[in-house]
Amino acid sequence: MLLMQDKLKDAALILKRSRFTAAFTGAGISVESGIPPFRGKGGLWERYDPRILELQAFISDPVGSWKVIKEIFYDFFGQAKPNKAHLVLARMEKEGLLGRTITQNIDNLHLEAGSTLVSELHGNSKKLKCMRCHREYHAGQISLEYVPPTCNECGGILKPDFVFFGQAMPQLAMAEAFEAATLSDVFLIIGTTGEVMPANQIPIVAKKHGAIIIEVNPEPSNYTSVVTDIFLQGKSTEVMRKLEEQLFSTPLDDDQDGID
Repeated sequence: MLLMQDKLKDAALILKRSRFTAAFTGAGISVESGIPPFRGKGGLWERYDPRILELQAFISDPVGSWKVIKEIFYDFFGQAKPNKAHLVLARMEKEGLLGRTITQNIDNLHLEAGSTLVSELHGNSKKLKCMRCHREYHAGQISLEYVPPTCNECGGILKPDFVFFGQAMPQLAMAEAFEAATLSDVFLIIGTTGEVMPANQIPIVAKKHGAIIIEVNPEPSNYTSVVTDIFLQGKSTEVMRKLEEQLFSTPLDDDQDGID
C-alpha cells in the first residue's frame, strides 16, 4: 500500500502531465470555512426542515421561507471566507493546471478565492433574482432587514439564485460540467460523497472517457471503490496544502508533456 506522501507525489506528477484537468467539489471543501453540509451528522437538515427549500413552499409562503433562508444563508453563511483548498484550486487555474472547477456548492467561495472558470451546478446564494422581471442583484445590494426582499424595478419578490427542490438545474453549468468531464485527462474530486443526483454522475462520465480520478475526502465515498484511482484521505485543506507543495516545488521534466 502506498504511503500518503507517495500518493501525493504520484498525484502531483499526474496533474502536471495532464493536458486538461477538472475539479469537482462538494460540501466537504467548505466545511473548514464554517459551512456545515446539508446532509449527514451535524448537517443543516438536522436543524431545519428541508421543505423550506421547496420551490412551491417558497412561492406559497415567501415570508416564512425567507426568514429561515436569511438565517442560514445570509446571517450565517455570509461570514464564510475561502479556505486553503479553495485557494489552491484558484492557484492551479492561474498556473494552467486546472481547466475548470465544477461545484455543487452555492457559497460563492471558489469565485472569492480567485477561480474564474467555475460551473455552479446548484446556483449561487450571493445572487438574487426577481421572480417577476428576472432582474438580478448581488445580495450585498439588497437589505434583508425586512423579508421578503423585493425588486427595485417592478416590486416582484426576490428569490436566491440557487436551485430549490423542484427546480431545474442551470443548463449552461450542466453543459459545461459534462463537457469538462469528457475532456479531462484528470478529474479531481474534493469533498463530496456522491449522493446528489444528477451531479453525482459527472465523475462517472469522466471515468468512462478515460480520466484518472484523484479523490480528496476524509472518509471513503460512493466513488472511492468504484472510480477512484488515487485516494488522498484527509481534510481538504490539509491535503490540498500538501498537494500544492508537491505541485509547485517539484519540476516536471521538459519531455513529459502529456499523460502516457
